[in-house]
Amino acid sequence: MSLPRLQTVVVTVRRSGGSPDADREALLTAVASAAGVDVSAVRAGRVCPHCAATDHGRPWAEVDGSAVGVSLARTTDLVALAVGPPGIGVDLERVSRVAAAPLDAFTPGELARSGDDTARAACWAVKEAVLKRDGRGLRVDPTRVDVDLGRGTAALDGMSQPVSVLFPAVDVVLAVAAGGAPVSVGA
Repeated sequence: MSLPRLQTVVVTVRRSGGSPDADREALLTAVASAAGVDVSAVRAGRVCPHCAATDHGRPWAEVDGSAVGVSLARTTDLVALAVGPPGIGVDLERVSRVAAAPLDAFTPGELARSGDDTARAACWAVKEAVLKRDGRGLRVDPTRVDVDLGRGTAALDGMSQPVSVLFPAVDVVLAVAAGGAPVSVGA
């Protein structure tokens, strides 16, 4: 069961804490804030769906025994912390970093629809957000995700879903895959 008050995805984009532990503490604070509870009421961790290790893998959170959707993404000096209903994925990218990377991750349709670095960076961020939401991450070939920025959708293995793409700062793209849940961004 999820918390009824968490029907909107709240994304906080902020300077990275400099370490995974600092970013985890920031995620605990973001969950507490979104749920309207003290941070002591939040339980959170990571778990790998493939090997069950807790030192890596997908983040999870609970408030008073109720599942809370969480996702975390990092790029140079920034972190995005997403909190909302279960089943969310977020990615944050610097357009300049994606433009400089030799990515072979785009479908022919994406290449035809995205003619510049900003659009390609947005496509890449959407792919990562969708694969995080799916739970398998980059264990899945990113070309299995076809992004249509004009429609605000991404299809994974032929199943289309709505996505949100935002530009919270110069050279930064934020993508959220949350099944159509409204998205609110703050700093």
